[in-house]
Amino acid sequence: MPLIFLNGGAMRGGPLHHLLDGSPLVAETTTAPRYRFYSVGDQCPALSPVAHGGSPVHGEVFDVPMDVLRDRLLPAEPPELELGVIELADGSSSLAMLLRRPHTSYTRLIDITEHGSWDAYRQSRKEAA
Repeated sequence: MPLIFLNGGAMRGGPLHHLLDGSPLVAETTTAPRYRFYSVGDQCPALSPVAHGGSPVHGEVFDVPMDVLRDRLLPAEPPELELGVIELADGSSSLAMLLRRPHTSYTRLIDITEHGSWDAYRQSRKEAA
């Protein structure tokens, strides 16, 4: 089964976690420091690979059956994201949802790399409100 790095609503405790249909957690980890991290319309996070200026992003790796990936998880992703392969902190590879290239919508992007995780960004928004 493929491993997928999740860093948004499908993580444990998130509103989309049920889409994983009980898929086991393999690791809580970070990406290699090769990505910028964005809020897409303040609705979901997105990774974007960069040659310079990247940082590690926190997330969870799950072992997801292909049919769950095909039938449940991917159909729930917004059109601004696409499935890709990333490098994790330990040098291994994993599937992940990346910011679609070229960027195809007019949805507002906010660079949230400095927060390091979707949860930290969302918490900072609550505190600012």
